[in-house]
Amino acid sequence: MEKETILGVQVCVTDYPQIKAAIKEDLEAQRKAFLVAINPEKILKARKDEALKNLLNNATYQIADGVGVVYASKLRGGKIRSRVTGIDSMKMLCELSDENGYRIFMYGAKEEILQKAKEKLIETYPNIQIAGTMNGYQKDKQAVVDAINESKADIVLVAMGSPRQENWIVENMNTVCAKVFQGVGGSFDVVSGTIPRAPQWMQKCGLEWLFRLLREPKRIGRQIHLVSFLFLALFSRH
Repeated sequence: MEKETILGVQVCVTDYPQIKAAIKEDLEAQRKAFLVAINPEKILKARKDEALKNLLNNATYQIADGVGVVYASKLRGGKIRSRVTGIDSMKMLCELSDENGYRIFMYGAKEEILQKAKEKLIETYPNIQIAGTMNGYQKDKQAVVDAINESKADIVLVAMGSPRQENWIVENMNTVCAKVFQGVGGSFDVVSGTIPRAPQWMQKCGLEWLFRLLREPKRIGRQIHLVSFLFLALFSRH
């Protein structure tokens, strides 16, 4: 899959149908695959953290989660034209389960949120195969690995926050039976209804950041970082 490098971090030039087809091929071929969502905040952190940059670049698919990444690509004359958000990629994996019977294991978040998210996913995707769940407060690391292997999961969704969830995937993806892994951040909170998502029109316009800012004004510092990110991305082109 074609990729661009933005401030040292690789990002796939892809859309939902392409990434869905690629993941299905991985599952059918029994290949290990790791999806990571890339946004400006992660890229800025990776500039100062070589280990994080290596982790992101060693993923199979780096999806353009943040609208700032799309803008940066355009400023640099790149080819990324649309977002592939983390939560919508998670839903895409659920569609694959619904359509093809792939087994999903949900790991992370609080127990009540996890179970509500599971219920909502089953409502949305009647044929989805949720093979097992485990909340993010399990202290026994081996118990998590054993639970995934016992479930015979094909896909593991990890909701532990970044970069903790990505570190867990890298450390464990070769010791569990599953083939496809994604760190989904707060997606279980959104799916469960605990945290609302921006209206569809704001999603389509790339304004989810504004919706979150209006709900959480303390995020203003993160949006200021977006300006510096775009400046750095443009400057680095030259």
